[in-house]
Amino acid sequence: MTLDIRIIPNAKQTAFTDRRAGALVLKVNAPARDGKANKAAILYLAEVFEVSRSAVHILAGEKSRHKKFEIIGLDAGHAEDRLAVLLEK
Repeated sequence: MTLDIRIIPNAKQTAFTDRRAGALVLKVNAPARDGKANKAAILYLAEVFEVSRSAVHILAGEKSRHKKFEIIGLDAGHAEDRLAVLLEK
């Protein structure tokens, strides 16, 4: 499954906040330097969707705030249910 995500670095905590222009907004508590924000996003996605870190890949946008992630082994129904719960908070 692929997800379009806009990353906002240097947040107080890592969490999904909303959807903007068809992309999920993910705030991460890591700086946008040396791949730290990317690593924080991968770790968070793996934790949220209950997959291994090796199942989460950046397909496009490694140096951009707009990224396309691939999550191997993630069921679309499970992903939407989990996102609905996270964005509700």
